[in-house]
Amino acid sequence: MNIFPLIDWIALFWFLLCWSGYTTYANYKMLRVPNLSQSLTDLRSLWMKSMLTREVKIADVTGLVALQRTGTFFASTTIFILAGLLAVLGASDKALRLAQALPFVAEHSQSSWETKILFMIFIFVYAFFKFSWAVRQYNFSIVMFGAAPEDTSNFSEDYIAASNKLLTLANKSFNYGLRAYTFSMATIAWFIHPVLFMMMTAWVVGVLYRREFHSRTLESMRSAIDCAK
Repeated sequence: MNIFPLIDWIALFWFLLCWSGYTTYANYKMLRVPNLSQSLTDLRSLWMKSMLTREVKIADVTGLVALQRTGTFFASTTIFILAGLLAVLGASDKALRLAQALPFVAEHSQSSWETKILFMIFIFVYAFFKFSWAVRQYNFSIVMFGAAPEDTSNFSEDYIAASNKLLTLANKSFNYGLRAYTFSMATIAWFIHPVLFMMMTAWVVGVLYRREFHSRTLESMRSAIDCAK
């Protein structure tokens, strides 16, 4: 408990509360009101139905591969970020002296500085597992696309639902990874001051909420869904 002063512990608790609380709230609310995730699910359902009516599915697989590459890009980027954080951790004394030379950075002990870096490493390790799992799920989805029946007269709605569910799980894993990236931006403020860290965390929650539930992107997606029905 002597690693941080009390204000840092409060800031850390606030960060974890906001992250876990927003995730729980978003998962609860997305079942009841229009949101980006549910809109993507609806659009993918329309995509599955259209795919099964096409003899040549090259365009569909290409679109899915593009989604897979996005996850691969973020997973690879996360590895580089982790390497950079480990390098900073290995030279924490030099990094600490450099940071404390700045007039707006709060004073840190060696242990508190290293603990904050370790906390950021934990966030990006979590993000890597989410992105890598999303990539694997997209791989499985490509197999399901390849196994799609050619005789559309006998296809079942269950196949569409199963394919859409797998893509939804992949998108959910990818979304969790992106959310970890977004909250990690707030963590940078912790190195400046814990109060700024709490303010940035609250700001991140506001940005995520607006994008997922009240953005113009969501309005466009819902309009497209309404036109397709």
